Amino acid sequence: MRKLLTVTLLVLGCATFCPRPALALMFSAPYPKFAYTDKSGKKHSVEVVDKYYPKKIVHPFAKVDPSIDPKLQRAATIAQERAHAHSLAKCWHFVKEALFAAGAVKSRPQTTLAKQAGQELVNNYGFKKLPVSDPYQAPVGSVLVYDAKRSAGHVEIRTDDGFVSDFRSKTPSRRPLLGVYAKS
Repeated sequence: MRKLLTVTLLVLGCATFCPRPALALMFSAPYPKFAYTDKSGKKHSVEVVDKYYPKKIVHPFAKVDPSIDPKLQRAATIAQERAHAHSLAKCWHFVKEALFAAGAVKSRPQTTLAKQAGQELVNNYGFKKLPVSDPYQAPVGSVLVYDAKRSAGHVEIRTDDGFVSDFRSKTPSRRPLLGVYAKS
């Protein structure tokens, strides 16, 4: 017991009387400043920014448009339930299945390329192209069709908190948006 007490007192004594370099630097050097001279010859100094905390970009939840067929909202829910965490490169297949399972279309669409989905939905299933150019402004249940130069494109359905096709995402595709389609 005496040994422990002696060692403890020795450590505390050393800690009290030994200089602590980090603490000394903190007290001796105030916030670093950058000094410069402007065009008129006046000297200025500003604090150096060493940490940056960007404002988080928050996208609003999607709005439910009462003029859109409620079956499309059901299709969004079905697609969300069936979606995976990562892409399987079968976006149009999963969206077709969700639209058919919800009853939004009477038969499965026949096109194979995702970028052709919009035309087929308009021509054969009574969908209309909405005047929306920002995917975040698309109403819940709407079908978003994206172009691609050398690939099949991409299709996804807008959900209340993101986008879904064969996978779930909080952000829309980075491909160029061809159109947003919905049914009344």
